[in-house]
Amino acid sequence: MLEIIEAAAAFPPGTTGTIIGFALLAGIVRGFTGFALSAVMFAGVVTIIPPVQLIPITFMLEGIASIIMFRGGIKDADMNIVWGLVITSTIGVPIGLYVTTSIDPEISKLASLGVILVLTLAQLFQVRISGLASRPGLYASGLVAGFITGISSVGGMVVALYVLAQQTAARRMRAALVMYLFIGMFTSLVYLSLYGILNFTALWRGVVLTPFLLSGVLLGTYLFRPSLEKFYKLTCLVLLVALCAVGLMRQLM
Repeated sequence: MLEIIEAAAAFPPGTTGTIIGFALLAGIVRGFTGFALSAVMFAGVVTIIPPVQLIPITFMLEGIASIIMFRGGIKDADMNIVWGLVITSTIGVPIGLYVTTSIDPEISKLASLGVILVLTLAQLFQVRISGLASRPGLYASGLVAGFITGISSVGGMVVALYVLAQQTAARRMRAALVMYLFIGMFTSLVYLSLYGILNFTALWRGVVLTPFLLSGVLLGTYLFRPSLEKFYKLTCLVLLVALCAVGLMRQLM
């Protein structure tokens, strides 16, 4: 079975089981938290598939997960917050892309991950970040998320951090992340098309991984039930710390 999938998707020999495993895990995480699918895939698969090939694969998987989770997101999300994040993030992306062409992108990514890690640890240890939950904090978070997306593709972590800072129910937090990623899928399509990296191979690999991703999303969504919602924020913050730590270690190695 793995040999058939490997041949169909043109995965490097002997890596198919690992890639499938991370697609399943990424789906579970996305289904429960509402974000981090791409981050989990990059953390586990970037040493197997180069980033330029992995980006369009994760885009397709994010799109499929967003469509599956759309109904729950639109029902529970505060769309005023979502649109504020989406619009300001879109403004921030080209600024980040401009900076990327001006300085070393590796330094940019290290700085981005370091800032997110510090802010996440502050929330984890209940240090109040003044102004983050305000309306100016909303717009600033969106701009910073777009900027960091432009320089290092981890802007979604900033949005997650902003959403987790709100004093609101876990269901509404998760829904806001789902809707932000759903709408952001369309702007990402424009950028990927302009850069010409959304090719047939990436689309076919996404098709091959879709059943495993969907299995994970459905399992993660099942786990997001009232009895476990009290663990939602802690799970997300610990996940952000882990992803930042892995990203920093990869950059420094």
